[in-house]
Amino acid sequence: MSGNQAEIKEQILKKFEEVFGDTKGAKVYFAPGRVNMIGEHTDYNGGHVFPCALTIGTYAVARKREDDQLRFYSMNFEQLGMMESSIVDLKPEKEADWTNYPKGVIWAFGEKGYQVPAGMDLLLYGNIPNGSGLSSSASVEVLTGFILRDFFGFGVSNQDLALIGQYSENKFNGVNCGIMDQFAIAMGKEGHAIFLDTADLSYEYAPIKLENARIVISCSNKKRGLGDSKYNERRSECETALAELQKVVGINTLGDLNEEQFEAYQSAIQDEVRVKRAKHAVYENQRTIQAVEALKNNDIELFGKLMNASHISLQNDYEVTGIELDTLVEEAWKIEGVIGSRMTGAGFGGCTVSIVKTEAIDTFIEQVGAAYQEKIGYAADFYVVEIGDGPSVLSDVL
Repeated sequence: MSGNQAEIKEQILKKFEEVFGDTKGAKVYFAPGRVNMIGEHTDYNGGHVFPCALTIGTYAVARKREDDQLRFYSMNFEQLGMMESSIVDLKPEKEADWTNYPKGVIWAFGEKGYQVPAGMDLLLYGNIPNGSGLSSSASVEVLTGFILRDFFGFGVSNQDLALIGQYSENKFNGVNCGIMDQFAIAMGKEGHAIFLDTADLSYEYAPIKLENARIVISCSNKKRGLGDSKYNERRSECETALAELQKVVGINTLGDLNEEQFEAYQSAIQDEVRVKRAKHAVYENQRTIQAVEALKNNDIELFGKLMNASHISLQNDYEVTGIELDTLVEEAWKIEGVIGSRMTGAGFGGCTVSIVKTEAIDTFIEQVGAAYQEKIGYAADFYVVEIGDGPSVLSDVL
């Protein structure tokens, strides 16, 4: 299904009526996906990230119920049909599949002292590619929280919605994710990326002015699951490296070090692999700070160079890229008019983000696409995206 927001709204309401009988009392909502421009695997290392919300994301039609029943339907997983549950005794279940995300948020609200008093009928449709690393799960989490606040008048801010979404993913779904995805989605602002210090959640909006260029996302179509990837392994390697460094220098996170300090103290880390992991966390954080400075100076060329350096570090020091992402990036670098290109997200599949001059976009999609198909054996998908706002209500009660 494609189309603009008005068309999508019409299609999802029609589907809601089909699945749940009528649309009386329902409302339509939207939460964006996100892409991180630079600052990868820094969010759980106390560093800076630089994500932005996108105009693609997750749409919902939702209606409050009088009882405690939860009825879920996803147009992205129609083969699963309607999935039923209850707000009583919520726990993660393998057979609950994607519904563990909205259920986790309902559970997390309760844990934070906001008891959800009634169930809901919820239909979702996402135009974020699944498993792409553009945060479809975080989009669903923030969207669910936004709906609950709207339904029940809970006194939570958008920043709280991000924290509750992260809490539910960590504690209910068992994925040890940082705060970046949920924060970028809940706090999105059109035309701006968010320069976020994950150590204390201080942030500023930085305008992204791309006069004659656009953001292009290349989706590798290699599926990956965060929980079963090496994500948690990388995280614990960094935690061990941090503990070793703390024996010789007074820091709380790897993000507290700059490059010179890291070089001075790195011998405290007892293992070569952990040295590389920590080096990435430190250098990537500094690159992110420099990249935002470059944007403020309207130096998009330098921003692009820092994106390229980020990818090389993720490939060599953090080792989270893989042949699919490396092929997409290396082919992108060959094309005149590509200002910068790097993997984005957790890695091991998912997407790359590139800044491409407008006149080079068709060539980029054609040439990178052909080279990828030839080398990998299946096609990549390309999305020319806009930077959008955070979650919103798209219609009043019907």
